[in-house]
Amino acid sequence: MSRVGKAPISIPAGVAITVSNDNLVTVTGPKGELTQAVDTDITVKVEDNVLTVQRPTEQKRHKALHGLYRALINNMVTGVTEGYKIQQELVGVGYRATNQGNTLDLVLGYSHHYVFQLPVEIKVTTTSEKGQTPKIILESIDKQLIGQVAAKIRSLRAPEPYKGKGIKFVGEVLRRKAGKSASKK
Repeated sequence: MSRVGKAPISIPAGVAITVSNDNLVTVTGPKGELTQAVDTDITVKVEDNVLTVQRPTEQKRHKALHGLYRALINNMVTGVTEGYKIQQELVGVGYRATNQGNTLDLVLGYSHHYVFQLPVEIKVTTTSEKGQTPKIILESIDKQLIGQVAAKIRSLRAPEPYKGKGIKFVGEVLRRKAGKSASKK
């Protein structure tokens, strides 16, 4: 991970990064504000619109933390400038998704609906066009939170390997299995 940690992060225009005395990094941009607590051994410096992360020694732990915090801060900078977007599709007869604000209502072939309350940091939209599978579109500035929510939604009905029915990410390639073969006489 030390190769990742050595790479400097260029700070785009409109983004402000502050590092407090207790190693709390705050990134503010056009889309919002994110904070991340950094381990006390790791040093974060901002000079001339370039952020660098430094480690004190070559210990394995410090090398791992070095790359980790550099990646987390880079994700925060990307989040407040561009944001993150995850699209999921529902494959299956009768599978539907609707939303009212941040409440997601899913019909997934069970005897009941799943009503999923999303965090306020995540914006959700659903689409259901004729002849296409219903889609759930999640948008947020926090990469970790949006990934966790998308994984939770997917776990409600993970794609099965025979017909591919379930909730999958757009563009995800599923590993399919062959079904039963006819018996030989």
